[in-house]
Amino acid sequence: MGKRFFLILISLALLTSFGQAAILLIEVDAPIHPITSEYIRQAIDRAERENVQLLILQLNTPGGLESSMREIISRILNSRVPVATYVSPSGARAASAGFFIGIASDLFIMAPGTSTGAAHPVGISITGQQMDKTMEEKILQDSISYIKTIAEKRGRNLKAAEKAVRESASYTGKEALENKIIDYIASNISEIITYFDGQKIKRFDGSEFVLSLKNEPVISMPMSRRQKFLITISNPNLAYLLLMLGLLGLYFEFSNPGAILPGVFGGISLLLAIFAFQILPINYVGLLLILLAIGLLILEVKVHSYGILTVGGIIAMIIGSMMLVNSPLPELRPSIQIIIPVAISLSLIFLFLVFLVVKAHMRRAITGREGLIGEIGIAQTDLNLTGKVFVHGEIWNAEAEEYIPKGTRVQVTAVLDGLKIKVKKAQAK
Repeated sequence: MGKRFFLILISLALLTSFGQAAILLIEVDAPIHPITSEYIRQAIDRAERENVQLLILQLNTPGGLESSMREIISRILNSRVPVATYVSPSGARAASAGFFIGIASDLFIMAPGTSTGAAHPVGISITGQQMDKTMEEKILQDSISYIKTIAEKRGRNLKAAEKAVRESASYTGKEALENKIIDYIASNISEIITYFDGQKIKRFDGSEFVLSLKNEPVISMPMSRRQKFLITISNPNLAYLLLMLGLLGLYFEFSNPGAILPGVFGGISLLLAIFAFQILPINYVGLLLILLAIGLLILEVKVHSYGILTVGGIIAMIIGSMMLVNSPLPELRPSIQIIIPVAISLSLIFLFLVFLVVKAHMRRAITGREGLIGEIGIAQTDLNLTGKVFVHGEIWNAEAEEYIPKGTRVQVTAVLDGLKIKVKKAQAK
């Protein structure tokens, strides 16, 4: 009985292993950057480990970073498992970097009402300015050569692929199919499985592979919690807010040491923003303009410029915020609807905090040694150069440069060593 039970367990384990993830499905609805690249490459690693029949990448992207795109394409071209890029749902697009990824895939499929193409490269220098014509032409020619090499190996239309790069041509699903850019138009995953089941496909290395998809389970592989969190904070609007809150929190902590909470909150926010900027193409000139804006706002309180420094600070804050993320894609830049109100509000908050700090520093001390100076008291004894006075709720040894009778109102002029003060006759009210 025990032996039979053991054999049954082994049989079930073998059946489970043979039946696992025959078709692996992943979804990317975001720009192409290091996190999406990591997710796709991890999915291909899993697909190879589990020897699945097909990995389907359901894609909706405006494009993204070239470095991340090339990482993904390199992994797809060297994958032992066929990869299908499926532009879905309706209304989705695989533009720019997404178009390159689709062309590089073993199968390129689109849902009705989707589009692909618009893959003209945009090069931007570290200052945020467009590159010169020579460099721009070099980048364009490199991209054209890259797409033609991939399209030729995949048996796709070279001229149509080149047009998407050279002229930013964009194609609907029907146009892409007619131009032999994609392999099929499918409304859902089931249609893909039905259509390609039993078909022979040619891999990038020239080998052939017969897809066996019918009745095989479709296993979804979602992003890990870490990847979802990083995708969230890599949103340029959130990254920008984290930077602003981080700077505000740290300034409040430095101007009011010991507050703790603003410093902790500001430090965490600033570190998260710095991490997000490692994912986003940051423009350091924009960051320097933001820091300059803070400096100008601090100077406004100490140097009376009649508002010139304030206006300059707000303008520097807005321009720096607009330049902060160095990307031609709107999805990778903070929204102008976020930038202007946040920049102006933060500038006014900084100005108000600096004003409070300066006002506090200018206020006369009311505690400690300095707090006694100027206080009014009563002579407890005759002051014949020395004596005792009652001031600030205490009796002090006192010195005076003139004779002061007992009961006379006196004013503290200095605090001496040895718990002694120096006084003079107080002026009559």
